[in-house]
Amino acid sequence: SHGLFLSPQNMVKSFRVSDLQTLLASMGRSKSGLKQDLVGRALRLVQTEYSPELLKNVRQLYETRFPKASAWLAARRPESVPVNYPALNSSPRGTAQGTDYLNDYLNGIPKPAPPPVAEVKLVPLPFYHNLETLLPPTELIAQNSEKLQESQCVFELTPSQVEQIRNSSELRPGMKSVQVVLRICYTDSIGVQEDQYPPNIAVKVNQSYCHVPGYYPSNKPGVEPRRPCRPVNITPWLHLSTVTNRVTITWGNFGKRYSVAVYLVRVFTSGELFNQLKHCSVESPERCRELQDKLRFDPESEIATTGLRVSLICPLVKMRLGVPCRVLTCAHLQCFDAVFFLQMNEKKPTWTCPVCDKPAPFELLTIDGLLSEILKETPEDVEEIEYLTDGSWRPIRDDKEKERERENSRTPDCPVVDICVPEANGHSPAHSGTNQTGKSGSGGASAGTGGTSAGAGGGAVVDLTLDDSSEEEGGGGAEDSEDTDDSQDSPAPKRGRYDYDKDLVPAY
Repeated sequence: SHGLFLSPQNMVKSFRVSDLQTLLASMGRSKSGLKQDLVGRALRLVQTEYSPELLKNVRQLYETRFPKASAWLAARRPESVPVNYPALNSSPRGTAQGTDYLNDYLNGIPKPAPPPVAEVKLVPLPFYHNLETLLPPTELIAQNSEKLQESQCVFELTPSQVEQIRNSSELRPGMKSVQVVLRICYTDSIGVQEDQYPPNIAVKVNQSYCHVPGYYPSNKPGVEPRRPCRPVNITPWLHLSTVTNRVTITWGNFGKRYSVAVYLVRVFTSGELFNQLKHCSVESPERCRELQDKLRFDPESEIATTGLRVSLICPLVKMRLGVPCRVLTCAHLQCFDAVFFLQMNEKKPTWTCPVCDKPAPFELLTIDGLLSEILKETPEDVEEIEYLTDGSWRPIRDDKEKERERENSRTPDCPVVDICVPEANGHSPAHSGTNQTGKSGSGGASAGTGGTSAGAGGGAVVDLTLDDSSEEEGGGGAEDSEDTDDSQDSPAPKRGRYDYDKDLVPAY
């Protein structure tokens, strides 16, 4: 079979380990593991990210792996159609070398394959979509042996690029959604590079210094503050015209090599990323149940030790989940709130799973459709659920909550003593002696009422459950109790629980 008729999936299946590692590294994925792991990872990548760059890399690797098939395809191509086999990198030099190598091969001239041209690739960022490359990654070259170096780079904006910036919406006052950003990383052609600032960095755009993100303060004693390395927005200091823009970078030369690049980007907000997530990455309840069954029997899964219990409280903000989200590559069912996770990474990008601390890139996030339905069906006081083997689930209430419910629903274990009813010996325990005013209780309804007043004033325990009935039975004795001195300490008999004073306004 030939590459012309092979699908990208079949091409990937024919790759060697080195080819798989090259492909995964070029797309910013991990290249560690056995061959079967690499094949599975590459196939998932082809299925989920069907981009032109990915297809170009797959075809390039296939044609390097099977040059005879590539030659056959070139021979079958009409002479009027130019042959263009781009190298894995996109530099002009690499393209020319790849084409010359193929032409030499077709002409029967044996020649070893050219070594790949070193090219720095920056990792894609979820909040930044590259529109155009204004300056490809270019290494900062030290001019002398001094520790503090100064490097310059220049670029120009086309009229259409200027219009894009001017006509873009504002994320907030003074900040456009289409920006020109400066990115700095280590000079390394292996894999993709994350943003990394050199020491003592300062950026000057057209003679004006621009803001570079500072350090995050550390709350832990003895831990140095960490600096967030992210794209630097240089748009406010640019000439929004065809005039040449000059960027001067001051950096510390301490043995490491750095490269700088400039891009025209579209900046997304956390709300826009959330909308993308809702429309493109929601796992159906059926798929979630299949994952449960898989995790039950996976020895490496955390389910083996934690069981199939899932908390409905977000580990990030300790509040009830709104939109349950997790990472496709994590071995747990516990979710975190998608909205809060995106908002936190918008301000402080870490892209780490808050449950297991493993990488949680945006493209691997998914919304749990099953847990979303459960959250709609459970009351607010349920904080945990358990998945059962038959595919159903049950709520788990907190032990304290259960105890509270039992106390509210059951009758007291100890008997209630009615202080208004005389005992068998003719005396009530609450007023077997004299009351505080020196007057003794006088039996009957009035005695009960007076005893209640004495009990209230003397600190005796009063059964409040008899409040309504005692008022009805002791209605005639209420007038007698007004003559007692201690009646002023007792509450008004008609005072209800929800009877507010006229001058008081409820808080809700």
